Amino acid sequence: MGRLDGKVAIVTGAAPRGEGVGNGKAMALLMAREGAKVLLVNRSVERGEALAAEIAAEGGEASVFAADVTQSDQVAAMGRAVQERYGRLDILCNNVGVGAAPGRVEEVDDDAWHQLLHVNMTSAMMCSRVAVPLMRDSGGGGSIINVSSIAGALGLISNEGAAAYAATKSGVHGLTLSIAADYATEEIRCNCIIIGSVATPMVARLGAEARERRRKMVPMQTEGTGWDVGWAAVYLASDESRWVTGVFLPVDGGLCALRAWPR
Repeated sequence: MGRLDGKVAIVTGAAPRGEGVGNGKAMALLMAREGAKVLLVNRSVERGEALAAEIAAEGGEASVFAADVTQSDQVAAMGRAVQERYGRLDILCNNVGVGAAPGRVEEVDDDAWHQLLHVNMTSAMMCSRVAVPLMRDSGGGGSIINVSSIAGALGLISNEGAAAYAATKSGVHGLTLSIAADYATEEIRCNCIIIGSVATPMVARLGAEARERRRKMVPMQTEGTGWDVGWAAVYLASDESRWVTGVFLPVDGGLCALRAWPR
């Protein structure tokens, strides 16, 4: 028996933008391997179809739905699609996000602020808003998994600043707690993965020197991968975590918890 047999999952931002395994791809692949049927949500049909073919080649089941999850009408259509194709919904992975827009608070551009707010926070709210009734109708509760960053949990000192990015990721934490509280008695759980220095296609554009700096930040002195994030999501999606809600799970090599202690 797979850990997610009989379950249906939505993974937003499932297919990576470049070569390699991003967080969304790892979530989708591992959930399919564990028996879930997965709706792959991407703006790009081509990238989604490539991932669906990869899952099918492994014997899993997945289909693609093209949507921009910052648009409420397209999110509503996503909900109808998962119901029509699979008849239920058990898992939602809110994985869509955009990277840090540089800027301290005195330098934040209005357009950048609103874009990050809409993509990183509002999309998670809208997808959850659609998912909750579907999970309720499916019976047996459900699991909403939000994806955040250490930037929303720690004050990160840098030359550029990241006021907008940090604010939106912190906002995801508040949304997680609110959803967890509102639906606890219905067994609809909501948890958040806090991601640290993970090597993904999105990070690859920063270059080797930046990746090395990020690695040295980590107490374990290694980089994480999308697979580390994917396995955390599998746990939070599975019945193994049936009594876990409102939790922030750092996948960060110890960065949130550990500090150097000079003597």
